[in-house]
Amino acid sequence: MADRTSTVKSLSRSLAGDRGVAVVAPPVTNAYATLAVVAVVPGTGPDAQATTDLMPRLRANAPTVGEEGGTLHIVGTTAAAIDVAGKLPAALPLFVAIIVIPALLLLTIAFRSLLVPVKAALGFLLSVAASLGATVWVFQEGHLNGVLGIPSAGPVTGFLPVLLIGVLFGLAMDYGVFLVSRMREHHEHTGDAAEAVTQGVSRSGRVVSAAALVMVAVSGGFVFNHDPIIKSIGFALAFGVLVDAFVVGMTLVPAVTALLGGRAWGLPGWLDRVTPDVDIEGAKLPRPAPAEPERKEHEVAAG
Repeated sequence: MADRTSTVKSLSRSLAGDRGVAVVAPPVTNAYATLAVVAVVPGTGPDAQATTDLMPRLRANAPTVGEEGGTLHIVGTTAAAIDVAGKLPAALPLFVAIIVIPALLLLTIAFRSLLVPVKAALGFLLSVAASLGATVWVFQEGHLNGVLGIPSAGPVTGFLPVLLIGVLFGLAMDYGVFLVSRMREHHEHTGDAAEAVTQGVSRSGRVVSAAALVMVAVSGGFVFNHDPIIKSIGFALAFGVLVDAFVVGMTLVPAVTALLGGRAWGLPGWLDRVTPDVDIEGAKLPRPAPAEPERKEHEVAAG
């Protein structure tokens, strides 16, 4: 018991001696003295770089505690946010690859096209980049603070990119597949690439626009929440859906597809041989024979 108490007191003195620590509260132990909680208040705010730099120095006390048979854990909201922000840069590329690559493969099989899936992936990445850029511009750089009721500018929460990529990817693929599948269907039955773009937009544009506006309204409603994190999430989702539906989906995708013409609906020879032909649109089903016109019987009267 005495060894544990002395170890905790020594740890408290070490923590209090750090230049970045403002206050160290007295240790609070459980009934069996097997767990001690020491509250540490940094001298800077949770978003300050000095607070981030403080974390490794606090964890540097772990070997000393370990020599006495204990384990040191740095916990709390601020510590968790710093840890997440530190791990995201390395994990985010793998996260994006796990999402995008299977989608490219599935879209290639579904549309038997290489350019359409690449175009969809690039459009999705453009929407994400635009949404994150606008969110940083508003919440981190402090623009439009008065309009949106943001109390002060600050860093965007670390898990926002993960949340935005996951949700926006699902919506982008949903709207994109719905729109492009109508183009593909018309092209398979007529072979007219230009007319396929017109038919796809005219038949699906209103549905995609209505669905996108609903999502923008729902996500945008969270901008009026008092919590800055909830505000930033709602703003990022609303802006991302708006860009993806109306800039990417309804403008860039039809324009690029029209420019590509028939090349948009083909595969290179080597890829065409290894890609399964699922024929989603049923273009290779046998067509029913045209109905023969009814024969009119003429009566000849003998006179």
